[in-house]
Amino acid sequence: MTDHHHAHGSHDHGSHGHQHTQPADEKTLLGPSNAELAECPVMKGSIVVKTEAEAAGLYRDYEGTRYWFCCAGCLPDFDADPARYAAA
Repeated sequence: MTDHHHAHGSHDHGSHGHQHTQPADEKTLLGPSNAELAECPVMKGSIVVKTEAEAAGLYRDYEGTRYWFCCAGCLPDFDADPARYAAA
């Protein structure tokens, strides 16, 4: 049996039929940072992405502090007694 060798010389990687992709950045791999997250003050344990809540109008400002909510159903409870939820 003989060995088969050949030279490629200079070639274009695009002709191999596969693509080289960039690795995912850290934010894609890890998700939002802790600074980008909040806990819903009404539904304790529900984690909220602040920017998503703001885009959906799911936030309230009370006594100089912003609170973010997991869903529209939490807003009436907070609005009825914000001091209760702000203190929790």
